[in-house]
Amino acid sequence: MGTEPTIHRHPEMTEGAFVNAYLVETDTGVVAIDSLLTVSESRAMRAAVERLGKPLRAVLLTQSHPDHYGGLTELVAGDDIPIIAPQGVIDVIARDDQAKEQILRPMFGDEWATARTFPNTAIRDGESVAFDDATFTVIDLGPSESPHDSPWILGDDERTVFLGDQIYDHKHCFLADGFHTNWLANIERLRARFPRDAVFHIGHGGPVGPAAWDWQRSYIETFLGAVNDADWSRPRDAHVAVVEEMKRFLPSDELQFLMELSVEPVAAQLGLVAPVA
Repeated sequence: MGTEPTIHRHPEMTEGAFVNAYLVETDTGVVAIDSLLTVSESRAMRAAVERLGKPLRAVLLTQSHPDHYGGLTELVAGDDIPIIAPQGVIDVIARDDQAKEQILRPMFGDEWATARTFPNTAIRDGESVAFDDATFTVIDLGPSESPHDSPWILGDDERTVFLGDQIYDHKHCFLADGFHTNWLANIERLRARFPRDAVFHIGHGGPVGPAAWDWQRSYIETFLGAVNDADWSRPRDAHVAVVEEMKRFLPSDELQFLMELSVEPVAAQLGLVAPVA
């Protein structure tokens, strides 16, 4: 029998971190769960792999947003390894990457990788991959927080889960992709699946337990209610009203920009304003 895998969260200094990724250390290798957004953060994550002194065996992706795949080039550093995701995640990344380039290059400059690496190995819902005694099983959620989401379970008891962005840890949330109905349904699907002592390793904050499902549902429902209740005959005032309501719900600035980026797109999805160009 091998030793239990060790989970390392990155960035190692988590205060103020925009997004988390993980290294799972087994007896003879390392498996990454996601990469980070920026070049420098992803280089630091690769350096952490090197310090462990074990080869990187694979990268498993939890979803299709660029903060989870943007640093793959630096993380894999030329290694010929599988980067594993459901076909839907692979397709969305390939489809949307140039649009993300137009958004992220002005924001991050050279910290947004010029040469980006995409997932190269498809996996189906419920299939598993094993490295030493560590077995990872994928859940293909389809659209949820992102256009395609794919949490990973470590082990057979389903008590350790890399959940991606299905739960934010008391941080403002991104809803601009418009799949809030799917997201709410997946909250209930996942809530029913996992035991009460499950530990969720997530993309923003954490780790958290199953009690966080209630907070996440409340955040989404509060946001949708705030957008619906705003007076969209005065769009600027409506935006301010939504932000004020969400700051009452969660008096924090953490990831507020993601919430603000979601206001007008969700208003358009709800038919309250014309679609965002």
